[in-house]
Amino acid sequence: MSHVVIVGSGFGGCTAVRKLRKQGFDGHITLVSPRPELFYYPSLIWVPSGHRSEADLRIDLHGFLAKHQVTHHAARATGLRSRDNVLLTDAGELTYDWLLIASGGGYLRKLPGIEHAHIVCEGWETVKAYSDKLLALDSGRLAFGFAGNPKEPAAMRGGPIFEFLFGVDTLLRTQGRRDRFQITFFSPAPKPGARLGEKAVERLLSRMRRQDIHTHLGHKLVRFEADKVVTEGGEVPADLIAFIPGMTGPAFAAETDLPLSEGGFFKADETCRSPGAPNVYIAGDCGSFPGPDWRPKQAHMADLQAEAAVKNILAAMAGRPAHHRFKTELICIIDSLSTGVLVYRDDRRNFQLPGKPFHWAKVLFEKSYLRPYTNP
Repeated sequence: MSHVVIVGSGFGGCTAVRKLRKQGFDGHITLVSPRPELFYYPSLIWVPSGHRSEADLRIDLHGFLAKHQVTHHAARATGLRSRDNVLLTDAGELTYDWLLIASGGGYLRKLPGIEHAHIVCEGWETVKAYSDKLLALDSGRLAFGFAGNPKEPAAMRGGPIFEFLFGVDTLLRTQGRRDRFQITFFSPAPKPGARLGEKAVERLLSRMRRQDIHTHLGHKLVRFEADKVVTEGGEVPADLIAFIPGMTGPAFAAETDLPLSEGGFFKADETCRSPGAPNVYIAGDCGSFPGPDWRPKQAHMADLQAEAAVKNILAAMAGRPAHHRFKTELICIIDSLSTGVLVYRDDRRNFQLPGKPFHWAKVLFEKSYLRPYTNP
């Protein structure tokens, strides 16, 4: 009986478990992650306003794993010997027949003074610390920004920083203290958010102007200090910095024998397979995939890639051609607490739809997405 090992209990990993069982796989599944939980990163944007707590975001997977008869291996992956079908972890070795790596990626921390910035996509602790400091400020200068990986342009996550930016602006206005804060958005890109589409960039920047949000764009970042962001084009005064650095692959990637991209990610083809390792597949932020320049790093893509990987694993098990490809599709709602903008892009279409209903659509999507895990 085949043994499928999945690294990561995030979006791609959990989707893979569901799809394997839904499509009739009755073999052994082992899920490798430090804790049996799914952390719902998209809703971190609602932490500063107090609309989400840690308990809302940490989803216990004990019931989900039991329902799907999955063994949880409480560990972090530390390496891989793909020729031997052996995954190395800090709690021992695991042998597999098929391996899906959906471990997520990491963030580049090379900028001097990065400790002065709150990396708001990193997790609960960082965003809670930022939220507490914001609440304690009576007035001040707030800076929001993001950057990319110069070795892999697609490895960036800009959407959430726009949500933090507009969400905090809305929060301060609701609290009646927006006039006591100077807000600045910074990015080394002259047109930040270009992967969302040209019209989306124009609308974002126009909205910033209307809401008295300053911009500092197109200048390479030099360093962070306790009270400023320093770039090659000047300085951005800041009492509180929210920042999302460029992304890179997981720390254990370098300890494997799999091919890596220049940016440090696991290489994968259009079927999510790792080149040279026919029984190893990749899904989500840990991978470097073929596709257009605007291809996103987001949970939705992790789901699509995990689904394609599962189809190919099952096809290969059955001796059929494993040629299923994932769709490259960007879909997100840029939320600002009371309203939202739906952004969609694929090979043929690119559009944005603003309106208050999209805020509630994002709230309802969260509930719908988490239902299989909260009510297994």
